Amino acid sequence: MIVVVMGVCGSGKSSIATRLARHIGCDMIEGDAFHPPANRAKMTAGTPLTDDDRLPWLDRLAQEMRARHEAGQSAVVACSALKVAYRERLRSSDTDPVFVHLTGDPEIIRDRMAARADHFMPPGLLDSQLATLEPATESETLHDFDVAPPGEEVARQVIERLAL
Repeated sequence: MIVVVMGVCGSGKSSIATRLARHIGCDMIEGDAFHPPANRAKMTAGTPLTDDDRLPWLDRLAQEMRARHEAGQSAVVACSALKVAYRERLRSSDTDPVFVHLTGDPEIIRDRMAARADHFMPPGLLDSQLATLEPATESETLHDFDVAPPGEEVARQVIERLAL
């Protein structure tokens, strides 16, 4: 099983993905680790990534998902996957990933981003991510979870709803 925990920056993707991976007993794949240095430099400078920046990154993640799947391993991936095309890119891994969409009040997310220490993504990029975020199409399923509760509660809700 491959689970993709998606959402805008600051929504709690990494912390929820870590909790889910621990529960399932598999690795958590941090999508940010697959960004090339140029992407990280752009984001650190407060410059939103373009599709041209993101597509090779998503392809690398899809390759990692496929490799895990072919090896018979489960994994939980933390990845923004904001656009339908980005999620399709991850689906091209032929792993039938389950998408957990973390969503919530932008002010709560902005406050959490401002409280983070040592993260390359500045709070100023939240607005561009919210503008980029596309809702699910009729042909895809995103399991939406509100991030207002504490992370442990959100993870518990995901585990229960998806019967992990």
